[in-house]
Amino acid sequence: MGDVEVIHAWSTPRSLSTSLMYSFAQRDDMEIVDEPFYANFLRVTGVERPYRDELLSRTAPDLNKLVNEVIFGPGSKKYRYCKQIAYECPPGMVSELLKKGKHFILIRNPINILPSFHKVSSASFLELGYPGLLAIYTELSELGAAPPVINAEDLQNDPEAVLRGLCEDLGIPFQASMLRWEAGPKEYDGVWAPWWYKGVHKSTCFFKPRKYPPAFPFELYDLLEQSMPFYDMLNSKVKKRTSNSPSPFLLYNDIHPAPNNERTLVWVGSELVPSGIAKVSVFDWVLRGGGIVLEGLCAYNGKVFKLDEHLDRILYSSEALPVNQILCKEAIKEAIFKTLISNGMTNSSCIKLALICCKKVTFGKCTSHDDLHNCTLTVVAERKKPIYEAGMKLTTISAMPNNSSNLQGDVGEAKDAIIIGKDVFSSKINATNIFMVKKGEVFATNIAKSRLPSITYITVVEIINKENLTLNEQAITFSEFRTADEVWATGTMGEITPVVMMDGCVIGNGEVGPVTKRIIAAYKDLIEESGVAIPVNHDA
Repeated sequence: MGDVEVIHAWSTPRSLSTSLMYSFAQRDDMEIVDEPFYANFLRVTGVERPYRDELLSRTAPDLNKLVNEVIFGPGSKKYRYCKQIAYECPPGMVSELLKKGKHFILIRNPINILPSFHKVSSASFLELGYPGLLAIYTELSELGAAPPVINAEDLQNDPEAVLRGLCEDLGIPFQASMLRWEAGPKEYDGVWAPWWYKGVHKSTCFFKPRKYPPAFPFELYDLLEQSMPFYDMLNSKVKKRTSNSPSPFLLYNDIHPAPNNERTLVWVGSELVPSGIAKVSVFDWVLRGGGIVLEGLCAYNGKVFKLDEHLDRILYSSEALPVNQILCKEAIKEAIFKTLISNGMTNSSCIKLALICCKKVTFGKCTSHDDLHNCTLTVVAERKKPIYEAGMKLTTISAMPNNSSNLQGDVGEAKDAIIIGKDVFSSKINATNIFMVKKGEVFATNIAKSRLPSITYITVVEIINKENLTLNEQAITFSEFRTADEVWATGTMGEITPVVMMDGCVIGNGEVGPVTKRIIAAYKDLIEESGVAIPVNHDA
């Protein structure tokens, strides 16, 4: 007998925790302890179970003795695997346990846990144990040792990849024996095994999850709602290790393209929430064939540029939404200011607004049951940096719905696409307008149906006039753009973006031209001196 290193496996009930215990038990360097604090939990809480008396009679009430002898006492193997259900361990004892040994957390979606738990016993928020798991993760993180988190569904889908990754995180070698075990009860099972382990006793490995789940017991719906935020928070810490093909239902890429914008606060409805959990209802009309109005703005040097103009435009557009009441201008301003101030984004940031019309609670075209008074405002801000200072490359497409142009524009090195109308005249880029320079004069399309109602376009026209440049608004073909001396695009987010290539043809000498530089400089001067001031919080 000698010293052992303890591996604490923290989980909730019905999360494949016993299967994982059986997996680790197959190692030649591991001994097992099954839920050492369960008896104390029953003793303290008074929770009734058919095996309560037997378990209490077998377990001494002295917790210090339990910790020193059963959990950290000498052993015959190098490691001791302790299956720990988070809520069973007394809070004060948890803090002491977390300072020693290795730790990891196993989670499972409560929508899968609750039906399984319900078959054996009445479920409660306490016995689901998600708050305790999150507290353990938080405390270990504060100690500088954030634990690995694995998801039971990943374990079922690709057990070898998940187990290899877990072993690597724990600093122990993977053993192939962990992938299979013999069916039947085990000598290290707790006395509760006949009630809770019937299914796992029939297993010999991690099975794929059912293709179709059982009917959910809707009397547990409130518990599901209460548990999901804790699960979502822990699930965001899971490393995706599976070697299988990506799920067709993968919702997002874990790697944020701009890390400095990954952790932000966003405005949803009437409050700020962390971006990682921000959401709108799946019953919002935007997801049910209804309407949404979008608007973009930018903030510079503690001011929002052209704020009133942008808000006038979104409110004008929102008149098409089938709602009885839209937020007033001042309310939207307040939401914008609170979002920017809370994120510390009062300089060089961009803001995306969305007005999403009411919840549609029934199928069909009838709106008599829908909440026509509700309009959800979302405000998302992000830190902004110049994207195309050296100029961007464009491709061309024929007229089609707006959003397809930037998708086609991603082909090759092109970053966007210029749209060619049916009349062969060039009109616009996906979400911006376009200008060209020929022999010192500026040209822009004058086709009303082709030009976006752009605030930046109007601003640039004013700058052109102020700079005493000649502006010609006329129909322009793609060939004329391609042979221009200079080309630039205008938009709220991109401001003045030089275009240096179209469909592989270099514009001018392939560099930002002198007229474009004048317009950019004048635009920067304008944003420096104008805009609506963001309120300063003097109490901060």
